Amino acid sequence: MFGPFERAVAARYLRSRRGERFVSVIAGFSLVGIALGVATLIIVMSVMNGFRQELLGRILGLNGHLGIYAAGAPLTGFDEIVARVRGLPGVVNAMPVVEGQALLTGERGGAMGGIVRGMRQADLRSLGVVSDHIRAGTLDDFQGEDAVAIGVGLAQRLGIGIGGKLTLVSPQGQATVLGTVPRIRTYNVVAVFQVGFNEADTSFVYLPLESAQLFFRVPQEAVTQIEVMVSDPDEVGAVNQEIRSIYSGPPARIVDWTQSNNSLFAAVQVERNVMFLILTLIIVVAAFNVISSLIMMVKDKTRDIAVLRTIGASSGAVMRIFLMCGASVGVAGTVAGTVLGIVFCLNIETIRHWLEGLTGTNLFNPEIYFLSQLPAVLQWHEVTQVIVMALALSLLATLYPSWRAARTDPVEALRHE
Repeated sequence: MFGPFERAVAARYLRSRRGERFVSVIAGFSLVGIALGVATLIIVMSVMNGFRQELLGRILGLNGHLGIYAAGAPLTGFDEIVARVRGLPGVVNAMPVVEGQALLTGERGGAMGGIVRGMRQADLRSLGVVSDHIRAGTLDDFQGEDAVAIGVGLAQRLGIGIGGKLTLVSPQGQATVLGTVPRIRTYNVVAVFQVGFNEADTSFVYLPLESAQLFFRVPQEAVTQIEVMVSDPDEVGAVNQEIRSIYSGPPARIVDWTQSNNSLFAAVQVERNVMFLILTLIIVVAAFNVISSLIMMVKDKTRDIAVLRTIGASSGAVMRIFLMCGASVGVAGTVAGTVLGIVFCLNIETIRHWLEGLTGTNLFNPEIYFLSQLPAVLQWHEVTQVIVMALALSLLATLYPSWRAARTDPVEALRHE
């Protein structure tokens, strides 16, 4: 498509010479603008993908993809329900849980509210988001009536560690002749976990199932909910329908993660789409700079165009010369921006720590963003979309100036020289 003649002339025009440096400076700024736009778009989209994936993985890793919740009275005969649910296609695990809220106090004073979850030892081990992130102690001791596992944030706030005492105070008191007396029980900390999800690390407490049943006064043959893990979270709706069709236990609500966390993940998706549109404008602005630099180049090279046409160059050849000039800026900027964006995403945590050390500020507060580190997940089809979009905008930006150059009348151009 582009012959050696067009390539040679385009390369000569792109090199700055005395009296033409202003045009080259504008072209350079256009290249930098495209590179920054592409890099920023790749980085932001990757961070948003990582944020959604980490948030989804940690929230669902703790709470399950689907829940069968007691409606009024606790769920009795839960072992039979769990066995039937585990036999359904697409179900990885089903776990009986007793959940409630309590006031948490440590040995050194201090108190805060928390969520207490009673689970069997084997079920807690199957929660990889917890069992794979034990920072102190072991789940081997997670048994008996006095054992408890807590998050690292809660341990730090209350000043307790392995072997320490954690006291739970239930908001549902016990009625006596002297009035309502709160139920209080002290447990030994046997494990400290850190899942990287700030809310869980600072407020979740795990008890053995029998201890939770005793503390919350739930009958031994009953639980408050059954959490279900599925193989594909995006197909949880089909599993939901299957469970509804086979469920025959006590009155219950069956809710999957798309219903319970819909507003949160919808907000993340909306923010992601808005950021994509906003950052695309950076590339559009850079494309307009390409138009400006090419128009100035065409104006500056009017005499050269006339000479080329006079010695036999066709209007198509002239158009291809300026198309190559503009396309070279677009391609170079896109390649540079892609490399910069990918390298940044692959080293984003190192860069974050370096910037925090340089500025002395916390750029990613886990109490605000729920996560302990800045995630970035590169999805190559999105990177390809950004590259194609940047190249297409760059090419479109070169069409009008190139068309104007091709329409230059050599007679009129030389008459005014």
